[in-house]
Amino acid sequence: MGEGTMFSPGDKAPNDGTYIEDGVNSFHMGINNPKKVKLSKGQRFPDTSNHERKWKRMDH
Repeated sequence: MGEGTMFSPGDKAPNDGTYIEDGVNSFHMGINNPKKVKLSKGQRFPDTSNHERKWKRMDH
């Protein structure tokens, strides 16, 4: 079982890393100026710019 790939605000980070906002339609439309956060394992994700976005771990 692997970790989930998308996280909601308030979820705990499964691992240390940098996470970036991702959206439902980001594949087609892209996201302008997405928020990026660096979190340690167990820290909670902050709010996103809008309700349709989630957090996704950036490629390492």
